[in-house]
Amino acid sequence: MPVLLVKPPPGDLGSSLEQFFNATTEFFRHLSEVRWDQFGLALLCLLAMQLCRAWAWRNVLRAAYPGKRIGFTQLSAAYLAGAGINAVIPAHAGDVTKVFLVKRQIPDSSYPAVTSSFLVQTVFDTSIGILVLLYAITQGLLPPLPELPHLPAFEVSFWANHPKTLAITVGVLILAIVVGVWLLAHRVRRFWDRVKQGLVILTRPRDYMKQVFAWQGIGWLFRFAAFWFFLEAFGLKGSIGNVMLVMSVQAIANIVPFTPGGAGAQQALLVATLKGPSRAAVLSFSVGTQIAMAAWSVVLGFAAIFLVFRTTDWRGLIKQARDEADRDEGGGPGASGGGTNEAPTPSSA
Repeated sequence: MPVLLVKPPPGDLGSSLEQFFNATTEFFRHLSEVRWDQFGLALLCLLAMQLCRAWAWRNVLRAAYPGKRIGFTQLSAAYLAGAGINAVIPAHAGDVTKVFLVKRQIPDSSYPAVTSSFLVQTVFDTSIGILVLLYAITQGLLPPLPELPHLPAFEVSFWANHPKTLAITVGVLILAIVVGVWLLAHRVRRFWDRVKQGLVILTRPRDYMKQVFAWQGIGWLFRFAAFWFFLEAFGLKGSIGNVMLVMSVQAIANIVPFTPGGAGAQQALLVATLKGPSRAAVLSFSVGTQIAMAAWSVVLGFAAIFLVFRTTDWRGLIKQARDEADRDEGGGPGASGGGTNEAPTPSSA
């Protein structure tokens, strides 16, 4: 069972950022020690994971729009493009762009249906996320609750020190979601009908398990393998326990992050729990993996935008996505009939 390696003073937002930037410096100092063959395998596994998830989404859309031709090349390119944009732009701009690019491929489709089809993947993600956290807790991989307020990460120590605030925040978020769904259901019946269209595969459990859940499961195995190879690349032991620990730490750090990607919280939790040859090695792994995943998403995303959509004007792509979504929601041309309006093709830079 892992033991705490350090017991630093309680964190604040500044110390979270400082922790991350110090760890980044440590990572670049140890670049020469990285095993690049294992590192490359990890990146390939991440690509395979994204393609599996894109295939699962295609199956959701095929159930929502039977008889419509939905090409996997363009859909997977849209998926990669959205992930790449999310890596550099906040507020889920990549998700909006992803939905926009896919909607353009399906004649007579609508934003509510395509968006809700994308959200079908959260069923698997939530289920597996809970299982990973339960495994980490039951195996004693995570720090005990009394230690959480003393970790040098503002996200972790703040919520651990203020459980009532956490409960109120979560309660308000849930209430906002319920009220939002109620308003949509009562004010825009046709909108709600189109939302249900994107979720139609959930009404066919056998098809959902074979065509969506199974493919997301394969994608999750590729993600598991990616972290295994990352651990090996940075000189740490690749094992089921270590990989599950890393995945659970990511989930915790991203629940209510105060810093991009949970920067700082991940480093604090991993240094406190992950066994390694040295604290520097653990920090190098944590930051190196975080940087590599973001950079790889950007490379794949912008390569997809250039090679498949024949443009380098990604900012224009985001603007078109938001503008067309606003027109569709505002009842513009094609909004009430399913959204047949076409957006202009992005101009190449």
